[in-house]
Amino acid sequence: MSNNIQLKESAAVVSDQRYRLNYHLMPPSGWMNDPNGVVYYQGEYHVFYQHYPYAPIQGAMHWGHAKSKDLVHWEHLPIALEPSEAYDSWEGGGASGCWSGSAVEDDGALVLMYTGHVDGNTPAEVQCIARSTDGLCFTKEGANPVIAASPIADCFGFRDPKVWKHGEHWHAVIGSGENGIGKALLFRSPDLMQWDYLGPAAESDGTMGDMWECPDLFPLGDHPEDHVLIFSPMNMGKTKTMYWTGRFDPEQAAFTRRVAERVDYGFDFYAPQTMVDDRGRRIMFAWMNIWGAKMPEQEDGWMGAFALPRELKVAEDGTLRFLPVEELRQLRSGHRHIGETVLRSGEAVSYPGLQGDSLEIEAVFRVSPGASEEASFGFQVRCSEDGREYAEIAYQPSSEKLIMDRNHAGAGDGGISDMQISPLGDGRIKLHLYIDRTSLELFVNDGIKTMTNRIYPDAGSTGIRLFSRAGDAVLESLDVWTLSSIWNGKEGEA
Repeated sequence: MSNNIQLKESAAVVSDQRYRLNYHLMPPSGWMNDPNGVVYYQGEYHVFYQHYPYAPIQGAMHWGHAKSKDLVHWEHLPIALEPSEAYDSWEGGGASGCWSGSAVEDDGALVLMYTGHVDGNTPAEVQCIARSTDGLCFTKEGANPVIAASPIADCFGFRDPKVWKHGEHWHAVIGSGENGIGKALLFRSPDLMQWDYLGPAAESDGTMGDMWECPDLFPLGDHPEDHVLIFSPMNMGKTKTMYWTGRFDPEQAAFTRRVAERVDYGFDFYAPQTMVDDRGRRIMFAWMNIWGAKMPEQEDGWMGAFALPRELKVAEDGTLRFLPVEELRQLRSGHRHIGETVLRSGEAVSYPGLQGDSLEIEAVFRVSPGASEEASFGFQVRCSEDGREYAEIAYQPSSEKLIMDRNHAGAGDGGISDMQISPLGDGRIKLHLYIDRTSLELFVNDGIKTMTNRIYPDAGSTGIRLFSRAGDAVLESLDVWTLSSIWNGKEGEA
């Protein structure tokens, strides 16, 4: 397949910039969803993604492609994969295309493993390989599909292979489900072409969804068998992404779980995938949207974005820490610092000139014991001058609950996302928020938990207000930076 793919019809065109993002990766136009392959290759970060270039809808899936030297500034590259074969293309309608998968380096070549999906085929989902020697032009293997059928006769899905090398063998986990039980199926290969099924690496206990999309299994921790499993469970209520930590032996195909937690507590975070860079960091990417949501940007010829890259670390208790990569600091300018301030009950506080739609905020509050059940404190962002439009982040000390309320945040879906989070040992709550026009990403208490949501306020809604209700609160410090655009004046075009 040539890297100069000729689009069969006119590509989508972005007709309005009102919802475009300043420093998040998004498609030049058309549709974007799951990160497909994320890999550090020949000194650069490469990410691929589910893409439909002709319209902002989930059409026949292609693989979009972008690269970066620093995880911040991205260059869009030619489309890497398009549906072209009987196992990934169908003109008869229904879902089809080159669905999600992963990318690895093999003897200098960049190799993609993906799911070929065709609704009219039996089976509908098979696993395929494409290779490139230059990182741009990919050729599908003539022996595709390399895994022609699921080992489970009556499975619910068989897709999204994630590949890694352990010793002399390649391994892959593939998402599936059987009889209401989500599973991550484990395979092994000597050459990426011939695959043997080893059994389920892990499966639901009956409460964690009936199909596991986009599984990712990787080592992280001090012991060689310390591993993390990430998956996106279907039909698990509000929970859209999960992680397990524990011990895993790939030769025994057995994961011993220690911790099970949500990856993110917002509405708009799905299909996370990770990679290791040249510094040994485990870095996670994810789709910053969710299926079934209202997506106002579709009216403008595009849809979808990636959440900010996050570095993963494991704590002593087995839980993960999610931290925005340090490279994002290069976007900072215009620093503003507010020192210790008592927020009086019932008052809303704003500061002249403290506003914007492309900001990084670090706020530290001191939690006092004995707060009433009604007490809460926090801040509102993207506030309109008349007070009608805003998104609110509030902490309720009595219940140790943190909420993000977007019911007054513009044209998108409303709703309140929430998490349980205790103050740190010194009695503080640390809120680290990234605002990027139509997105909010919140990192709480040094990445113990995160919350990601899309919002669609008017362009003029840029105010910030701090508040305390049903009691005074102490703001220990507030630091705000303006963050510059990565797109050189052309949103989505490096």
